[in-house]
Amino acid sequence: MTTRVGEFTLGVLVQANQGERDQLEIAGVPVGRMIPEHSIVREKEGSIIIVIATDAPLLPLQLKRVARRATMGLARTGSMGSHTSGDIFIAFSTANPGAFRDDTLNRLDMLPDNHLNPIFQAAVQSTEEAIINALVASGDMVGAGDRKVIGLPLKKLSELFP
Repeated sequence: MTTRVGEFTLGVLVQANQGERDQLEIAGVPVGRMIPEHSIVREKEGSIIIVIATDAPLLPLQLKRVARRATMGLARTGSMGSHTSGDIFIAFSTANPGAFRDDTLNRLDMLPDNHLNPIFQAAVQSTEEAIINALVASGDMVGAGDRKVIGLPLKKLSELFP
């Protein structure tokens, strides 16, 4: 993403085990309700881990604000934090290598707060895309206790987006 003070990269990695199929939305389309025969009933809700990485020079408080934007990307997929979900959102920056040495005076760069909006937007959009990518890339699986989870039927999904 580009800010008024430079161009930076932001990426998101997710471990997506959250939500119910009938809640799933992609680009505002309620695809989960449009493919109901592949829904499963869960005994308990899942959770999600979202890791946001950037090379933008951000301070810890700014990174905390970026991590909070992950909830907006998650919400855009139709998911919500349920009572038992153990959702984790973290963000880190690779900027300022060596800035925390204990043998010298440290200097670091930081993006001014009034330049954070493009970073926030990138965090929201990248989180949404990472979740959809994870769901599309996964197939059927059998977990503990022989619990079967059916992957998204990609042919049916692609028919919803001509």
